Amino acid sequence: MRLSGLFLYPVKSLGGFSVTSAKLDSHGLVGDRRFLVIDESGRFLTQRTLPRMALIATALDATHLTLSPPQSTSLRVPLASDSAAQNRTVSVWKSENLLAEDCGEAPAALLSAFLGARCRLVRLGQTFHRPIPKANAHPGETVTFADAYPMLVIGESSLADLNNRLIERGAEALPMDRFRPNLIISDAPAYAEDTWLRFRLGDIIFRAGGPCARCTVTTIDQASGQLDGPEPLETLATYRRDPVQFTSLNFGQNLIHETKSGVLRVGDTLSVL
Repeated sequence: MRLSGLFLYPVKSLGGFSVTSAKLDSHGLVGDRRFLVIDESGRFLTQRTLPRMALIATALDATHLTLSPPQSTSLRVPLASDSAAQNRTVSVWKSENLLAEDCGEAPAALLSAFLGARCRLVRLGQTFHRPIPKANAHPGETVTFADAYPMLVIGESSLADLNNRLIERGAEALPMDRFRPNLIISDAPAYAEDTWLRFRLGDIIFRAGGPCARCTVTTIDQASGQLDGPEPLETLATYRRDPVQFTSLNFGQNLIHETKSGVLRVGDTLSVL
């Protein structure tokens, strides 16, 4: 079993991209979900209410995030924390009163114009601190603007099995980007990731956070930013209901990295511990 894909999503709910390697720090993959789009009250915004967010491409270099909405001029935003930046109080799900740095008027104007809603861009700064908001987290473990956990893993065989079921039901196969994973694993049985309580990828040790309950973002075509019907949720409902939370449809495994620094590389071997 090997790491066959590695993805970063610099801004929560905007476009992501693949990389061949990525560093880790205490929050997770460096560069992943370190920025957040918020409304005027500081509440996080996602594709759940603004599907067009999927269309805004992102890129990272050593010093800047680049935002590239379709048919619009790209904008570069510094990655580094700025002591002169205004701190805003933001929230992500049940994580309230998080302090994040406002990125200024230029990205706010760009995003507001494209999304058709008044919003602002914020980033992790020196005052940001968010414990993983789940009971299975260990003291001191933190997360960025991700929903709840630092990372998400899905096996190639799991998607292949789901796509076979979709095709049998007369629906179209779906690409992996519908599920926005960070890590993709090859040469593992379908849904094997559900069973890995602890595992090692290269030099990095991970602990299972629990299954990922899927939402309507999986029904959004990431290439068009349009709702694309009820799949895959209708098919997942036939065989992937959580045995405890019956309304939850699980696909993929949330992860907590026990090794808080290091490098992941595509091709790293996976060993179950």
